Amino acid sequence: MNRREFLKKSFLSISAINFLNGCNPNPTIILTKQPNVLMICIDDLNDWIGCMAGHPNTKTPNIDKLAAASTLFTNAHCQAPICGPSRASLMSGLLPSSTGIYGQIYDNNIRQAHPSTEKCTFMPEYFKKNGYKTMGIGKIFHTHAPDQAFEISGGRVKGFGPTPPKRVNWNRKGTATDWGAYPQHDHQMPDYQSAKWTIEKLKQDHQRPFFLTVGFLRPHVPWFVPQKWFDLHPIETIKNPPYLENDSDDLPEIAIKLSEMPMMPTTKWAIENKQWKNITQAYLACVSFVDHYVGEVLNALENSKYKNNTLVILWSDHGYHLGEKNRFAKHSIWERATRTPLIIKLPGQQKPQRCSKPVGLIDIYPTLLDLCNFDANPQNQGNSLLPLLQKPDRPWPHIAITTYGRNNHAIRSEHYRYIRYEDGSEELYDHRNDANEWHNLASNQKYLQIKEKLKAQLPKDNQPWSKESVYNINEYFTNQRKQNMTSETRNTN
Repeated sequence: MNRREFLKKSFLSISAINFLNGCNPNPTIILTKQPNVLMICIDDLNDWIGCMAGHPNTKTPNIDKLAAASTLFTNAHCQAPICGPSRASLMSGLLPSSTGIYGQIYDNNIRQAHPSTEKCTFMPEYFKKNGYKTMGIGKIFHTHAPDQAFEISGGRVKGFGPTPPKRVNWNRKGTATDWGAYPQHDHQMPDYQSAKWTIEKLKQDHQRPFFLTVGFLRPHVPWFVPQKWFDLHPIETIKNPPYLENDSDDLPEIAIKLSEMPMMPTTKWAIENKQWKNITQAYLACVSFVDHYVGEVLNALENSKYKNNTLVILWSDHGYHLGEKNRFAKHSIWERATRTPLIIKLPGQQKPQRCSKPVGLIDIYPTLLDLCNFDANPQNQGNSLLPLLQKPDRPWPHIAITTYGRNNHAIRSEHYRYIRYEDGSEELYDHRNDANEWHNLASNQKYLQIKEKLKAQLPKDNQPWSKESVYNINEYFTNQRKQNMTSETRNTN
């Protein structure tokens, strides 16, 4: 029996639920070969959730409850450490190195970014072609979604929520970064409205299976939420993440240039100005806030007639540094910026599974096609995670790859992170004894074979920057894109 034949039986037989859960199923479970899909996207959420033990002060009871009846991928990584290219990759099924989308991009410009995106089918479009009712609200692609990507769109409130009349703690051009208790009430937040819209959709009658997506904004900057969420994290209890002052001493020069964020606070600044705990508290408050509204949506599903035939998937578009490596930002190809939550709950699943194999957000698209019994999309460059959902500890030959600018890649295996930059500079970290990535082993001959094995998995295709993808975050990227575009123009004349 091939995998697809097994899949068909897996949604039609009680034995498959037993296989996935390791327990007797609820006899009221409604088994269907095309389940509904509820996809929850969260912006800038790193591993600071209880089930991933990323921070001792975090309070995320609703995401943790979901993980307790799901498969949690503990070694999941984004394909780009910023919103636009990460989400374009996830929703198109194409790697950034294949499309040239290395920087931010408007949703409606993805099509014209590259010949491969011009002919690709976005994830919600694929579901619509297969008879699903597609609905979405909030931040799903970089802004909301390309025109007509969803059959029913709730749109998105522009920006990232209400802000005070004046900046509170940080006032640099080029970033919305700031932190504090604001506004007064939850209903003033866009995420509140997105949750209510999604809940209403779960109360409605749908004559077709549905693909329902909600994209939450927090904990994206600014780190503003009402005071009650700060109260969950008293400042005197806050612990800051690990920090090594001389962390950059063994890094190549290009690593420093690539990750520079002149508009963002540094850890040194936060320490000198006694703001580090306040920033940590604000991020934790935003995480607890969004966790609550994730819970509101999940409770609505649980109380709906769709609870037994809906699969749930939750992901974030990338991680975030909160003081590690002297920075408060995403924008790097180190672990803190690339590691992201990824949780998949199958219909009827009751017991948790944890998987430490390296996977990418690009694997979500082919996985959902498998789980919904669709034909595979030949354009997808990710791998279906169905084998890991069946057996999380099975041998897994794949790696996760993150790309930040042309020819800058991080390869993540189960135990190692290997980074190679466009100038040939390297980093290597062994996560079994260096979770903070403080000790660069790239020059250690003892690890030569490991490094070479990982190097062999770097992308062979590194497309030039797309003219539709813009990124002037620092001098390095301004110059790389400019030189790349100049070279490409010269080659086409």
